[in-house]
Amino acid sequence: MAIDPIDYQLITLLQDHGRMSQIELAAAVGLSQPAVAERIRKLEQQGIITGFMARVDARKLGLDVTAFIGVGIEHPKYNARFSKEILALPEVLECHHVTGADSYLLKVKTESTESLDRLISEKLRRIPGVKTSRTTIVMSSVKEDARVRPSPPAEPADAAATVRGKKTAQQEQLRPKRSRASYAAEDR
Repeated sequence: MAIDPIDYQLITLLQDHGRMSQIELAAAVGLSQPAVAERIRKLEQQGIITGFMARVDARKLGLDVTAFIGVGIEHPKYNARFSKEILALPEVLECHHVTGADSYLLKVKTESTESLDRLISEKLRRIPGVKTSRTTIVMSSVKEDARVRPSPPAEPADAAATVRGKKTAQQEQLRPKRSRASYAAEDR
């Protein structure tokens, strides 16, 4: 199934208002509720929508420290094991395989700097293949958002030109006819 502008609208609405009912979604995009339900089901089947969750304030749940940890892996043969071990750590919110000085970049949330230290020294540094780690503690966050703003694919250049060409021709037909003298008067 190709994604159309209505799918993009649904994706944006669901990210912004995850508790919006299918009836409300249908009204917002101009479709029936069953049509919206079918589109959401297809977006889930395609793996475009991967789940629904509540966003929470980590500090109010006692997770006061956010940190980014760059991890260097000794050799690529350790990547699979490292990934498996990281998936088992609830403190790790994100794990990205990256280029540059580090092999992986982790985003973690912990209760305190002491619990962050335990995570690094007792769990992370004990994973086979981990040779280095560099930690940056977040002082404050200006923006923290998990939403992805989908961009509909651009129109092919020739299709856009054709549409523009048709508009121009239509506009020309509607434009009142002017004499050469009126154009000459504008030049002065």
